[in-house]
Amino acid sequence: MACDCEAKGLETAIRQAEARMMQSIYNDIRSWVRAHAQDYILEYFRLLTDRRKQAHTAHLDRLTAHAYHYYHAPPHPNEIAAAQAALKRGIDEDWQASVQRYPEVLEYFYSLVELTLPADDEQAVRDPPLSALNGSRKASRRAGPTPATVASGPSMAELPGRRTPPALAPPSRAERRTPGPTARENRHSAGFGRPPAPPPTYGYGAPPYY
Repeated sequence: MACDCEAKGLETAIRQAEARMMQSIYNDIRSWVRAHAQDYILEYFRLLTDRRKQAHTAHLDRLTAHAYHYYHAPPHPNEIAAAQAALKRGIDEDWQASVQRYPEVLEYFYSLVELTLPADDEQAVRDPPLSALNGSRKASRRAGPTPATVASGPSMAELPGRRTPPALAPPSRAERRTPGPTARENRHSAGFGRPPAPPPTYGYGAPPYY
């Protein structure tokens, strides 16, 4: 019976190598997605509240016009207070509606990240500059046909289609806090860059009033 020690040792080595080489990339991806998702949600919330505030202003104008037309006086304070309370409730509802979109928005930005694998016939793949691969062992490896790899370059072509963008157009403000991808992407062979520190996280129950 074959010993499974080698297989277990390989799995352990893979986990350790992945932690050393990939953890920083995972962190970069998470930070990039988080920052862009927060920007989008805050912009979406701003659009909702802007519309609600415009509707509130129009409602106050109607109250004022009605009061002066019929009573030749400003609106009753209770009417103004009720309108202000309705505005606050509406803004709270807009915030809840905005943060409920986080799963959809996070998945969308994660779908934009691209990690590329080199082709099996590239020089760096066929002849790694590692001292262990030399002499007769290396020649023996070359003699037989090159085995197909599970994560070879061509296999990545069958990725599923990306999710459609959120219904509302993404933020277009010039003062976005997260810049576009930088030259670092090329060094990581990924479609992301390290953004600045993400904006402050708002609680689900307290909207950031504008």
